[in-house]
Amino acid sequence: MLYYLFRYLDTIGLPGAGVFNYISFRAAAAVITSLLIAMLIGKRIIYYLQRKQIGETIRDLDLEGQYRKQGTPSMGGIIIIASILVPVLLFARLENVYILLMIITTIWVGMIGFVDDYIKIFRKNKEGLAGKFKIIGQVGLGLIVAVTLYASDDVVVRVNVTAPAEVTVASADLSSGNPGEVIQPSTAVNIKSTKTTIPFVKENEFDYAWLVPFAKGETKQLLGWLVFMAMVIFVVVSVSNGVNLTDGLDGLATGTSAIAGVTLGILAYVSGNIIYADYLNIMYLPNIGELVIFAAAFAGATVGFLWYNSYPAQVFMGDTGSLTLGGIIAVFAIVIRKELLIPILCGIFFIESLSVMLQVSWFKRTKRKYGEGRRIFLMAPLHHHYQKKGYAEPKIVTRFWIIAIILAVLSVVTLKIR
Repeated sequence: MLYYLFRYLDTIGLPGAGVFNYISFRAAAAVITSLLIAMLIGKRIIYYLQRKQIGETIRDLDLEGQYRKQGTPSMGGIIIIASILVPVLLFARLENVYILLMIITTIWVGMIGFVDDYIKIFRKNKEGLAGKFKIIGQVGLGLIVAVTLYASDDVVVRVNVTAPAEVTVASADLSSGNPGEVIQPSTAVNIKSTKTTIPFVKENEFDYAWLVPFAKGETKQLLGWLVFMAMVIFVVVSVSNGVNLTDGLDGLATGTSAIAGVTLGILAYVSGNIIYADYLNIMYLPNIGELVIFAAAFAGATVGFLWYNSYPAQVFMGDTGSLTLGGIIAVFAIVIRKELLIPILCGIFFIESLSVMLQVSWFKRTKRKYGEGRRIFLMAPLHHHYQKKGYAEPKIVTRFWIIAIILAVLSVVTLKIR
């Protein structure tokens, strides 16, 4: 909203108002604002949650330090959501389709997590929202994202095409430029595409339409979008639940998400800047640079929340926060066409989810075979395995953060190493 106010003030000649045209300035303003909001309203919300006795019930009381956490205020994800949305509404261009998608994602997944926490805390049901309803909500978000990316004329990829001089924009249907504009050979145009980025490959573009080689023409493109839609749903469900599983130690999910958010902001900036995209020889996505403001607000909100969530935590984010963080990271990666980087960038979430799947499947298999279930890890998710081995909670969290930073650097480096 401030963006539109200062753009108007710039048109009437107010000195300095034009600074709001710069993404870098608005991103800096967003990160500072989100930090201040998280730190200023955080204490008030914590006191309110304490008064209302909205506390966490810890089921794994045999783990070191878990008795201390019993009764710690939960649902702190409200702090994160507010600290993201307010700066985005103030500093971002709200007509941008990518910003709108991220706002919808934040509210949508936040509501799923809020309902889950509400059932656990106020209805005294430790299971919370039934798993099938969580999945339905996450699949619904995936469908919204995929359909929007397919239907919106603002979601395009800029490519170089070679066309005869007599072919026009209108007849080629490749650009949003003026009808009748002549496309010269090797002219850059905007097209709808199912292409994404694949790491460590020289020509680092992968088209989902390649997965349906039996189809031709428009049918191939349509089927490519359907494959892309399935991928979007899978990524949203996987990452959202991955962050939820990781949220078991003070500051673990918060810090790891902050690292992923900063990395995604960097990737969005270079993908939305035509100079850097050309220099790095990566996919250029018009209008995607606006997401840097959202990434800045996300990073500020998570770091601000970490002020209260670091060991020993004064508040937990609950599913309100963990599902929201996961949904945001998933959708953000999808819209900047970096979803295939998620196993690297979100390696902590990936290995935490994998440890649970391996533990459960191995337990069931050995129970059928030997009559009693056996375990791969002392306890799953993986961070609890290290707790059982006697590692101090802050040491586990810090080492996971270090691994997350290494994976984030590797994700950025993939832009050049291919």
